[in-house]
Amino acid sequence: MSVIIAPSVLSADFGNLQRDCEMINQSDAGWYHVDVMDGVFVPNISFGFPVMNVLKKHATKTLDVHLMIVEPDRYIQRFAEAGAEVLTVHYEACTHLHRSLAEIKKHGMKAGVALNPHTPVSNLNGIIQDCNLVLVMSVNPGFGGQAFIENTHRKVSELKELIEKNNAQTLIEVDGGVSAQNARSLAQAGADVLVAGNAVFATPDPLSTIAALHKTANS
Repeated sequence: MSVIIAPSVLSADFGNLQRDCEMINQSDAGWYHVDVMDGVFVPNISFGFPVMNVLKKHATKTLDVHLMIVEPDRYIQRFAEAGAEVLTVHYEACTHLHRSLAEIKKHGMKAGVALNPHTPVSNLNGIIQDCNLVLVMSVNPGFGGQAFIENTHRKVSELKELIEKNNAQTLIEVDGGVSAQNARSLAQAGADVLVAGNAVFATPDPLSTIAALHKTANS
């Protein structure tokens, strides 16, 4: 399987969201990455169901939704109805993680678990086989444009070992500070999905940037 590039819609131009959706549809990206923040779990607020409805209408690729919110279980069904195909909740926000993952799958979505930079991979020892995806945060969640945390490479390698040890089929996703400079090394460490926000949308030609990221990650 080739490494998937997932542009982060949080960095798109919300005044031209349909245009940016059409750009992603035409690009080498495989997924849309959608960050949902509540201002409680993280110190920022992003978008909710109105924007999800726009994405559902225009996106022709997988909607990968990352919930940076407290009490995510309350919204699982609504995100399924809004078109999410992958739904990721934070390890740190779920008291009953197994139940949360089961509920996500019950609603027909792939179930992901996100780990903040300070959360060790070993915390997933008892649950890795229930995870369709693990999202490794390579910045502290809440804001785009942060510097990449270099320890992420080691964390991805540890996670890959845990997945292989348990014969799991879990994908590894990396979110935060991904760029042309680290895309290949992250893929070599074991990453399957790379989220890129400012690295794509802050460039003059996002379409070419996505193509370059895809080529670099898969070289």
